[in-house]
Amino acid sequence: MSEKLQRVKSWLASTFADQAVPPFEVNVRTADLLDQLARSSEVRCRHISLLAQDLNQKADEYGAEGAHLRNVTEESLGISYTTVSKSSVDSLSSLADNAEALALRDTSLYSWMPAVNCLTNRLLVAKKADTEAERELLALRKKLGDAVVLQGQLEANVSKVCDAQEVEWAKAEERLLNMDFVKGKTRELSNRCQANEATLASRNMKESLSHQALVRLSEEVTTVKEELEPLRKKLQPFMDLAPDPSLARVKIVEAKIELAALDAQMEMRMESR
Repeated sequence: MSEKLQRVKSWLASTFADQAVPPFEVNVRTADLLDQLARSSEVRCRHISLLAQDLNQKADEYGAEGAHLRNVTEESLGISYTTVSKSSVDSLSSLADNAEALALRDTSLYSWMPAVNCLTNRLLVAKKADTEAERELLALRKKLGDAVVLQGQLEANVSKVCDAQEVEWAKAEERLLNMDFVKGKTRELSNRCQANEATLASRNMKESLSHQALVRLSEEVTTVKEELEPLRKKLQPFMDLAPDPSLARVKIVEAKIELAALDAQMEMRMESR
């Protein structure tokens, strides 16, 4: 840990130079991260240093080769920079710029042909990639259109579902209100029934005086009347005859006996209730 911190502090001091190093929290994690950054920075600095040395060496080699070629052209051919026309200088400059752009070692035809072929191949590859990209773009646009249409349909469906849900919620709330009302009425009626039953019990209300008992009694009276109707029809012919005291007494006795039997039957039914 102390060795890492020492290496990190040294790297930070060299990185910020004359500036003050910003304060940071010292712990295992920050020490590991800064140590990794310091190692990566050192490796990159070494690479850059080697690259700079290589470029300086190449610059020296190119400078020496340029001086040699200048001496050759001036001594052997008698051509110097001052004797060459401006158009020639411009052409040579363009040739040098193109060779530098193509990273050619020299300006010979053997160097130009592979570079041009390489550029042609790159152009063909780029055109092919551009065609494929356009095809993919068309496919993506079609998918995007389908997605937009689908999104519209989904939004419409969601809107319909929301509307239907609101209607269902309103119905559910109405049902709850009705249910609460029915429950309240049920409780009220139940309380009233209990109160009425308590009132009837306090007044010694008999079962035979209830509405149902009276209805049954009325039905039984109706039945008895229906049973008496044939007897009345049988007595009807005798009602128009001249009264015979002996027969009348017999009929009166029979009628009284039959009426007494009916009265006894009625009393038995009443008592059974």
